[in-house]
Amino acid sequence: MQPQQAEVPVMEVNMNLLGKLESLGFPRARAVRGLHYTGNTTVEDAVNWLIDHENDADIDQMPLVVINLDVESPQPNDITEAIKLKEQELRDRVCMKNRDEEKKLEREREKERIRAGKALLEAKRIAEENERKRLLALRKAEKEEEKRAREKVLKKLDLDKLERKQALGLPLENRAAKPPLPSIQEEKSSLPVKSITKADHMRECLRSLKLAYKDDNAKVKKAFQTLLIYVGNVARSPDEEKFRKIRLSNPKFQERVGSLKGGIKFLELCGFERSEGDEFLVFPRDKVDVQSLNTAGSMLKSALTNPYFGLLEKMKED
Repeated sequence: MQPQQAEVPVMEVNMNLLGKLESLGFPRARAVRGLHYTGNTTVEDAVNWLIDHENDADIDQMPLVVINLDVESPQPNDITEAIKLKEQELRDRVCMKNRDEEKKLEREREKERIRAGKALLEAKRIAEENERKRLLALRKAEKEEEKRAREKVLKKLDLDKLERKQALGLPLENRAAKPPLPSIQEEKSSLPVKSITKADHMRECLRSLKLAYKDDNAKVKKAFQTLLIYVGNVARSPDEEKFRKIRLSNPKFQERVGSLKGGIKFLELCGFERSEGDEFLVFPRDKVDVQSLNTAGSMLKSALTNPYFGLLEKMKED
């Protein structure tokens, strides 16, 4: 069964009036409806009807038209000034509506820009606050480490002084008031045994590098800075393969790290592995430990800024 189609109305219009409406810029579908529903009286009546019904749902639907050439139009041949004014009024109304919609859209866009700007400023503020807290914590840890290093150095000097006096047979100060200080050997034996961690190996590696090139501070500093870049890149972007692969034969790498004692060993302690016939150092993605890398980064920063870094261990060896 064929679906029933909606009936299209048949409208009778005057061809002369239809032509004048079309010359004013009205589409034929609208002009036909305006003439039909005003009884083909005048162009002015048709324009008034079109203005009043411009928002009708079927205003632009083309009906079946029967052109009635016998209908006489009482209107004059010339378009009156009133019709022109009505046409201009219709156009002005459409333009005003378009301007209002454009202003509304612009206000919405401005609100969205303000909202996005506020969100960006808030994110920037949070990032800066987090960075400030991180730097404060790092400075605090460095100061505490420097304080401990100074205290241990002073204690070591006091013990050395006491040992020299004992060797020379000199009297000890306030010996009756103070109990004799234990010998260095006794103090060492009383210290608890500490397990060696991965961080301890990293620190020892950096200490050995610093001591091996103690007469070339610029070379040591450049090595530590380069290692910090390698470690920081992997910690920040672990998915970037270019940061997890180092060509061992690279001249810059050899000059700054590869040719130095302990340089490659430190990278291996961080997680880099030799591959492809010892041609590259590669950091497997599934073995990236961001916390361990951050620890290595903090250790490198301390080695760069702490003048006592490695001194205490050297004194213990002596």
